[in-house]
Amino acid sequence: MRLIATLATTTVLAGALTTAAVAQDYSLRFQSSDPAGNANFILQQEWAKDVAERTDGAVEVELLPVETIVAHSETQDAVAAGIIDGHFTDTSYFAGRDPAFGLIANPVGAWSSPQQMFDFMENGGGKELMNEMLEPYGLHFIGATTPGLESFLSKVPLEGVEDLEGLKMRAPEGMVQNVFAAAGATPVNLPGSEVFTSLDKGVIDAADYSVFSTNHQQGMHDVATHPVYPGFHSMPLVEVSINKDTWDSMPAEIQEALEASVLDWAQMQVETLSERDEAAVEEAEANPEITVHNWPEEERARFRSIAQTEWEKAADASENSKKVYETLTSYLRDEGLMD
Repeated sequence: MRLIATLATTTVLAGALTTAAVAQDYSLRFQSSDPAGNANFILQQEWAKDVAERTDGAVEVELLPVETIVAHSETQDAVAAGIIDGHFTDTSYFAGRDPAFGLIANPVGAWSSPQQMFDFMENGGGKELMNEMLEPYGLHFIGATTPGLESFLSKVPLEGVEDLEGLKMRAPEGMVQNVFAAAGATPVNLPGSEVFTSLDKGVIDAADYSVFSTNHQQGMHDVATHPVYPGFHSMPLVEVSINKDTWDSMPAEIQEALEASVLDWAQMQVETLSERDEAAVEEAEANPEITVHNWPEEERARFRSIAQTEWEKAADASENSKKVYETLTSYLRDEGLMD
């Protein structure tokens, strides 16, 4: 963090020396886990502009693309050490440090909409859990974002859980892969850069990848003509966190402005991407070569029931994981989202 201290001119009034209060500005560098040019990164730059406007220029955020200063998996340590001031990143990248980060980042099958996850974070204990886990590492959690419920890519028709049996699919390691394996699929770990080629060549028949509009824009539906939308599985938690010492040095009004900026920006992101998804779905449905599948609620509930067994296993991984599991399932039960 680069602090810019501005001292007002010292003046002498009636023989007494008076000095205006010192005004402190914050010049911060945040690193994203998204590359420059990515739809999410472009939207994140709007957040940085909003922060400056909300604080009348007292806080300036330079938003850096992934890997600019450190690797995407190293930003937590970099923020704690002051190498960067904050990050805009998928919380699951730090599951190796504490499995609880993986469970809260993507409890596969838990959420049917971004609003459910946002409410959990703000009113269901999620925000408090994040800070309980992050602050010992020297970070403070400002707020949660998400690109939304991801669509599902498939070359074959998928109408429900039974169709996952034996399905060769791409899924990242961790909770997503575990849940799909428990549902009968055969998941493999492939980088995102290989998804299109692997679908095209028949290495896999389906993939967990991104939101519908991103998939469509990248031509995924040219080779995977049976997408499932809305998705039924993955909705990642993307955290906005800052160095704890820097946060503690900020006056309350600055802290409140930053929290409000993330809340408002998150809504803007999901609304923007949802509108793009709707336009992309309309375009896809007009193509006779593409069939969009929408799972009925009973099939989504079946998948969630399978996922719950994996949540239970994950709860035993650490003390924090147990807290996440208990808080999450309590919220879901209270909101009628477990059945």
